[in-house]
Amino acid sequence: MRKRGGNISDLAILVVDVMEGFQEQTDESLKILKEYKTPFVVAATKIDKLPGWFPYPGSSFSETFQKQREDVKEELDKKVYRIVAQLVERGFQAERFDKVEDFTRQVAIIPVSSITGEGLQDLLLVLIGLAQHFLKGKLTLSNVSRGTILEVVETKGFGHTIDVILYDGCIHRGDYLVIGGKEPVVTRIKAILLPRPAQELRVEKQFQQVEEAYAAIGVKIVAPGLENVVAGSPLMAVKEEKDVEEVKRLVQKEVEEVEFTRDVDGVVIKADTLGSLEAMIKILSEEGVEIKKAEVGLVNKEDVVKSQTSSELRRAILAFNVKAPEEIKILAKDLGVTIFESNIIYRLVESYREWYKAKKEEIRRAKMEKLVWPAKIKLLPGYVFRASKPAIVGIEVLVGCIKSGVRLVRKDGKEVGTIKEIQKEGKTIPEARTGDKVAISMEEPTIGRQIEEGDILYAYLPESSVNAWLSEFKDQLTEEELKVIEEFKQTQA
Repeated sequence: MRKRGGNISDLAILVVDVMEGFQEQTDESLKILKEYKTPFVVAATKIDKLPGWFPYPGSSFSETFQKQREDVKEELDKKVYRIVAQLVERGFQAERFDKVEDFTRQVAIIPVSSITGEGLQDLLLVLIGLAQHFLKGKLTLSNVSRGTILEVVETKGFGHTIDVILYDGCIHRGDYLVIGGKEPVVTRIKAILLPRPAQELRVEKQFQQVEEAYAAIGVKIVAPGLENVVAGSPLMAVKEEKDVEEVKRLVQKEVEEVEFTRDVDGVVIKADTLGSLEAMIKILSEEGVEIKKAEVGLVNKEDVVKSQTSSELRRAILAFNVKAPEEIKILAKDLGVTIFESNIIYRLVESYREWYKAKKEEIRRAKMEKLVWPAKIKLLPGYVFRASKPAIVGIEVLVGCIKSGVRLVRKDGKEVGTIKEIQKEGKTIPEARTGDKVAISMEEPTIGRQIEEGDILYAYLPESSVNAWLSEFKDQLTEEELKVIEEFKQTQA
């Protein structure tokens, strides 16, 4: 159940495998139910899978529960109260339905089996009770029929058809149908097909043709021009042709809230349906992630090119329940774009979040590596190996870090030379840190003229390095290194 499903639901059933408890998808659905304040019950399904469970097909829960062994009853109670605890952790009071004191304040958990039918009558009874309370005064139909497309399927004898949840109004054969998309589809209903009673719309093979259908119901609609319609799209139906243009505007406005391209520094997101796309937009917005492009469909070349224009931390494509062709993945790799794929939205977002965190630290480290590290060194008396061209002298790093290429200055601010090479025990090393005693070479100075044994020298810090250390990377420096920055600034005063 995605946001678009949650948005059109008056009541909901949250299905939880009693053997497994909450899964990532459960949390995903629960968050949307909570956001839209949709009343719901929990169907704790697969009770027939409990070890030792003896089925009584079609029985109420109380009837079948009383006939089980005591150890089986105890095991079911453990699993039900695990779900109770998981709901409490997420901010909901809950109880097994036959122990609920207030159905408006506690989530009812009904143990059921879809295989044996056990507990299903209890589930329906609880839903009827909730409907009487929460839907009082709400069950009215508007003049414009509204629905959401679940699936677009090719049906034998009819060609392309759409499975629709009609949640408002009444549709008739011959009505004008407007379906949202990149380009809205306008067509006329040729046939309305209903599944047999108690049969699932999307798997039913035998349908009954009817002249009209009232909300709320699942129907199959036959009409020309449905080949390019996208699952999750909104639709509206009207009787008169004169109303079509206004309805087109309303439907398209709804689509454009979900599918868009923006001139921002953001990620590209793709999904299999508008409902899934809508849920991704909501979650990423809550995370503070800007979205450059949101669209239904497979990841394509345009998506990769569009993503490449974002900054390094937003150069990513998040694809829910859709795949990127292999040639697109190769292109993305060449252009420095990372593609994330998953059939669970929260896992997809979590993968991006982890990548973002690691990438941000990588960028930070790379930037820090380019800075000149604050350093203070002492020329060791008695360790002059060569006076000039190049001058080679033993030094101790009193504070900080030096590397080849670092310029050195005296306390009076005069620049004396650039470190050409650093050696320790006869081997060239890339850097030396606090406490290291090493030999350095410089082409410019002559020892005994520009510098003397025992002199204190500082690494020359460009203004950009000073500013970066103090504003962005202060937490990476020791107190002594921060003091060295201040001492260096005094040499430049």
